Parts: sequence; C-alpha cells; structure tokens
Amino acid sequence: MTRTAGGVEYELTRKAVKNLNLRVRADGSVHVSAPRRTPLSEVDGFVAGRAAWIARARERLAAHAGEAEAAREAYTDAECLEAFTEVSDRVYPLFARLLPEKPELRVRWMKSRWGVCCPAKNRITLNKQLMGKPRAAVEYVVLHEYVHFLHPDHQAGFHAEMAKWMPDYRERRKLLKT
Repeated sequence: MTRTAGGVEYELTRKAVKNLNLRVRADGSVHVSAPRRTPLSEVDGFVAGRAAWIARARERLAAHAGEAEAAREAYTDAECLEAFTEVSDRVYPLFARLLPEKPELRVRWMKSRWGVCCPAKNRITLNKQLMGKPRAAVEYVVLHEYVHFLHPDHQAGFHAEMAKWMPDYRERRKLLKT
C-alpha cells in the first residue's frame, strides 16, 4: 500500500516483525515494514519524523550514483585485470602448495561485494570499483578471496588465517569504506 506522510511517499508492508523498519532504496523510494497491528497514524508519524533523514539519504544516494557511474568508466576491464593480477601474483605463492593451479582472475562491476571466490571453478572475481581504493585495500581483498579457498566461511579459522598472512587486515578492511 502506498501512503504519504510528512511530504514523503512510501510503500507500506505489513509483516510479522516487532519494530517499524524504514529503508531508502537505491532508486530513492521509501519502504516501511510494520507489525500487522500498528495503527496507520503511528506509521505515518514514524515516517514524518524521519523526513529530514530520508531527504539526506536520497541526496547521498544521488551523489553516490554519479560517482559510481564516473568510476565505472574511469578504468577499462583490462587495466583493472592488469593491476589485480600484479597483486594476485604476489599472494599466490603463499597458497601454491594448496592450490596447484593459480586461480583465474576476472573483473566485473558489482554493487555489494568487493570480491567473490569460486573454489569449484578455481576463480576469483574482483569488483572493478577496487581500482579507486588504496593499494592496501586491494591487497586485503585479494588475500581475503584466496583465504576462502581454505575457509569458505567467515568463522574463526578464516580470521586466524587472515591474521597469519596480514596482521593489519582489519585496518585495511576499513579502507574499503572510505
């Protein structure tokens, strides 16, 4: 059901949830999920009370979309692959005894991941957006994906292996958020 409150048009979904949840999607649309018995006046008040926050979120999304589009065109796939291969060539020897063949590297634009490891196909796919990040962040992502050949999850063994090869991996991971 579509509603408007505080000058904000939003899509309301009634669900088996405990709290009111508000999301501003990438296209700027606003979605609210609410417990089934919450009065509409309470939902409208919730949205109206967050109208300024919603406006700022939409501005950030619009700015980020422009930056992302510029970044998408800033480097060719070949340039990205060349830079990432150089890092991979330095990381692979750490895993050579476990991986008889160096993984195939691929590059593509991804919205929500920096890299993907596919052990069954001996492949690592890296996000093209990494080219805009510091070298230390790229090294972190490449090592992260190599470690997934040993530990497919993010449990204690995974983190122990990361710390073994890159003691400052937590600080490097933070570089991806800047």
